[in-house]
Amino acid sequence: MSDGALPEQDESGGDRLEHRWAGVATGIIVLLTAMAVFAGVHQAVLPQSRVETADPGTLHLNGEFIESNLGSALQADGSVMVRAVGQQYSFTPQCILVPADTPITFRVTSSDVVHGFLITGTSINLMLVPGYISSIPARFSTPGERHMPCHEFCGYGHEGMWGRIKVIDKAEFARLAADTGRLNCVAQ
Repeated sequence: MSDGALPEQDESGGDRLEHRWAGVATGIIVLLTAMAVFAGVHQAVLPQSRVETADPGTLHLNGEFIESNLGSALQADGSVMVRAVGQQYSFTPQCILVPADTPITFRVTSSDVVHGFLITGTSINLMLVPGYISSIPARFSTPGERHMPCHEFCGYGHEGMWGRIKVIDKAEFARLAADTGRLNCVAQ
């Protein structure tokens, strides 16, 4: 004992403690891996809660996205429904008129390739996939103009694919909606 060596029994106690901690660490890694696999498989076998489709070949001919149905429309409950289509290299309508302080639902789709639908200064950010309808609720608190660029590369003219959202006073929007029905910036 005078040579500074620890007793044999202390070394085996330290080894056991080290093995226990290694077992705990391995158990945690195995548990996290099992949770990740379960979550991935669980999400892969369940469909999305709500998937809406639209035939990209006939968008402008029939259904919800015909030309006369695009833009902003005042609903019976006072909310606003906005329908738009993204196609290379523009949005239809190019400028959308919406009221401030009103619940708005954007329903947007693509007629050709994957596009992005982003409204600057907001958390509105959608991917427009041909054949599927993207929908998101929104509310703008103050009047003003916001840009609406495509943020998914869609071809050589991608950098010129911009639109505008013009937020106007709620009373002015109601007056214009009573006069014209469906609204875009040209109606103003």
